[in-house]
Amino acid sequence: MIVHTRFGAVGVDEAGAGEPLLLLHGYPLERRYWAPQLAQPAAGARYLAPDLPGFGESVACAGDSLDEWADWLAALLDSLDVRRAIVGGHSMGGYLALAFWRRFPERVRALLLVDTRAGADSDEGRAKRREMQSLVLAEGAGAIADRMITGLIGKTTRASHPDVVAALDAMMRRAGVGGITDALQAMLDREDSVSLLETITVPTLVVCGEEDTLTPVTESHVLHAGIKGSRLALIPGAGHASNFEAPAVFNALLPEFLAATIRDTIF
Repeated sequence: MIVHTRFGAVGVDEAGAGEPLLLLHGYPLERRYWAPQLAQPAAGARYLAPDLPGFGESVACAGDSLDEWADWLAALLDSLDVRRAIVGGHSMGGYLALAFWRRFPERVRALLLVDTRAGADSDEGRAKRREMQSLVLAEGAGAIADRMITGLIGKTTRASHPDVVAALDAMMRRAGVGGITDALQAMLDREDSVSLLETITVPTLVVCGEEDTLTPVTESHVLHAGIKGSRLALIPGAGHASNFEAPAVFNALLPEFLAATIRDTIF
């Protein structure tokens, strides 16, 4: 469906009924990245998967900072008549989830952080993102897909599930150039969130594929250690796209976490 906010049109997929679980995709993907989860929503939960600004069917946000994207996200929740949500983010979506906590903690009921990190980019990382901006402007989204596909997916999946590789490759090739460049800018300019972790007081589940080379397991251990009371779940045989590569394992993690969150959170 298309939802209209003060920032413009947003493409959103929805499944299930109950407590809202917002699912924020990584870079340079789209809301269909969460299709394996929307196909099997946990009982008592309403899954909401939007295209982030400039991706899929969502128009670009006026700004290209994660704080501005957090404001965009708050406007989306307003348009969906959602006061407070469980916020889940994969990779770049995890950066946005942390930015949303920084700006709107009262609107976050719990956090689901998937194959992501708290730290800001290093100087080398920022340089690589600027190189990617130049590459997409010169050669288009296909060049980004060619550059990223191996790192996005774990070696086990690459060897045994060519259909998963093809689906993720196609998603990246559909991305718009403007969406890619804005997302790269937002990521390279983002604040370091390591010191933010100790302020997180809501239930948090950290998930990481054991074969993730983009945000390796060590980054998830930083999240887990920094967020008091958080739970860490590692998925064997999966890489950076763990929820897409191993949906049965990932989906099995959610019902207990969501049920406990819904039961224990006090308004």
